[in-house]
Amino acid sequence: MICHTIWSNGGQLSLLFLNRRRFVTKNFEVVKKAVVECPITYSSYKLKMKTEANSPDEYFDNLPEERKAAMAKLRQVILENLPSGFEETISYGMIGYVVPKSIYPNGYHCDPKLPLPFVNLASQKNFIAIYHMGLYADKELMEWYVTEYAKRFPKKPDMGKSCLRFTKPELIPFDLIADLMKKMTVERWIEIWESNIQPKKR
Repeated sequence: MICHTIWSNGGQLSLLFLNRRRFVTKNFEVVKKAVVECPITYSSYKLKMKTEANSPDEYFDNLPEERKAAMAKLRQVILENLPSGFEETISYGMIGYVVPKSIYPNGYHCDPKLPLPFVNLASQKNFIAIYHMGLYADKELMEWYVTEYAKRFPKKPDMGKSCLRFTKPELIPFDLIADLMKKMTVERWIEIWESNIQPKKR
């Protein structure tokens, strides 16, 4: 079994385990049986700005100058407000905030060698993005975010199932992002992961 990335018509990224004979139709629908989907919907667009950075600092060094201030502030907000236990690293070519294997040895089921992902921060071609798996996994958290965003801006947030997109750095709601980061502990994320997302053993 090989882990591939498959793009739907809406541009949403799913990580799928496929065997060598599995095919995808023109509509990007998997047509063979027994596909085990890794439930991370990271993006509504291809990760065109993915880098080969080996560390978060190297990632930031390679950012365009016009993105550095907003990205640095977001990084600071995330680091200052995530509950203890999460660890900053490079994950899927982005800044990642993960549950280290010292806390959760099982790791991420798409690739057990990797730590369990939670949040990613990325500078994409046309926007800055935060990929928050908790929003994908917890309906109440998603509803809370949308409600709180509406209190600050008249328009609906530009977002997917787990992706928050910001095309204008001056309109990033840093206070709301800070509150969002506080909402889920490592323990709660592991609980949600194991009960709702991780494929059950047969």
